[in-house]
Amino acid sequence: MRKIVIAITGASGSVYAKILLDKISALQSQWDELSLVMTENAKQVWETELENDQYKYLPLKKYSTQDFIAPFASGSGRYDTMIIIPCSMGTLGRIASGISNDLITRAADVILKERRKLICVVRDTPYNLIHIRNMETVTLAGGIICPATPSFYSKPKTIEEVAATVVDRVLDLAGFDITTFRWGK
Repeated sequence: MRKIVIAITGASGSVYAKILLDKISALQSQWDELSLVMTENAKQVWETELENDQYKYLPLKKYSTQDFIAPFASGSGRYDTMIIIPCSMGTLGRIASGISNDLITRAADVILKERRKLICVVRDTPYNLIHIRNMETVTLAGGIICPATPSFYSKPKTIEEVAATVVDRVLDLAGFDITTFRWGK
């Protein structure tokens, strides 16, 4: 079974995190442990964009960004996947520079050093050269950069359906067995 940590940063795009949490919760037979860490900015952005505080009531293990005792702060915790959704450019920059100043950046560092799966769902646009170089650095270190760029093949009709095209791609990248739109089928 799998151990997964989901991190939510303060970048715009809380809808992506909410849909991921909903979908991954429904896939409970495919994971053993699911943990969540959110920045304070992420909570504020969630409440602004989604107009609720539903993140407080999610039935999973939650950790403070300053909890360096969390099991995924060490390779011995054997977490195999980390998804940062949305991933702010500040967080990406700290990961690319090896700056582990909070639990999110420490966990990302651990995932990379252990050669496990790190998926960063970056949301900012446009990118400047620093962003591009940070994405390159994280990619060269073994991480996956998955821009929050939706697809439209499935003809999504709502904001949630548009966001789900990105989330389904993230779940595919993380190795989950999901039912979703597939090109050519």
